[in-house]
Amino acid sequence: MKEWITGRNPVYEVLRAGRRQVFRVWAAEGVQEKGRLVDILRLAKERNIPVEHPPRNRVEALGENAQGAALEASGYPYVDFLDILDRAASRGEDLFVLVLDLVQNPQNLGTLIRTAEAVGVHGTLLPLRHAAGVTPAVVSASAGATEHMLVVQTNLAQAIDRLKQAGVWVIGLEGSPEASPPEPRTLKGPVALVVGNEGEGMRPLVRQLCDVLVRLPMRGKVDSYNAAVAGSIALFLAFQSRLEVRQRGSQ
Repeated sequence: MKEWITGRNPVYEVLRAGRRQVFRVWAAEGVQEKGRLVDILRLAKERNIPVEHPPRNRVEALGENAQGAALEASGYPYVDFLDILDRAASRGEDLFVLVLDLVQNPQNLGTLIRTAEAVGVHGTLLPLRHAAGVTPAVVSASAGATEHMLVVQTNLAQAIDRLKQAGVWVIGLEGSPEASPPEPRTLKGPVALVVGNEGEGMRPLVRQLCDVLVRLPMRGKVDSYNAAVAGSIALFLAFQSRLEVRQRGSQ
C-alpha cells in the first residue's frame, strides 16, 4: 500500500528515519529551496529518490498545510511488541510505554505520539480495531514524530499482561473520584501510561488491569483536559521523575 505524506517536517522525518520505502518526492514548482526543503532535497538525492516539481496546487491538494512538499511512500511500518522491549534494553533504560485505548481523533493521536517521542517513550500500543491508526493525517499531526516511534497494533489486555509480567507498573489516566493525584514514586522505574478514549475513557477490562489510577489536579472551571493534553502532561511528569532518578544516579 502506498500513501502520500505532506508537509515539510513530516516529509523530512520520513526520509530521515529511513523506515519506509519512498517512491518519489514532490517539491512544488517555483517554491524557494530554503530551510527544511533543502534538507529534503539533499536526502532524496543521497538515496536516489526521484524528485518531481508539479504545480503547487497539485501538491497542496494532497493534504492540509503541505508547504509545497510531499512524498509517496509505503504504508506505516508497525512493529512487534518485542521490538519495544528490545529498544529499552539496548538503551539500558527502564521500559517506558504509552498505551492508547481507543483514541479515535487523528489530531489527538498525533499529538500524543509527538509528546511520547519527545520524552523518550520506547513504544506506543494501539488496539487492533475501533481506534485511529497511523495515517498520513496522524503523521502530519505528529510533525513526523511517528516515524521515530515504535507503534504496535495489538490486543491491549494481553499486551498489558505481558508488560506486568516484565515488571512494568501500569498507570491508568482518568478523572474519576477513585483516581489519585500523581506521585513521583508511581512514575519512576518501568512504567506504562494508559490513556483512554476521548469520550468514554478506558474500557472496563483495560481499567481493571491498571495497577493504579491517576487524575491530574485542576483549578479551572472546565471539567477536564482533553485526552491529548492530559496524556501529554502525564508523560512529561513521568519523564521528569525518570530524569531526576538518572541525575541522582550520575552524582
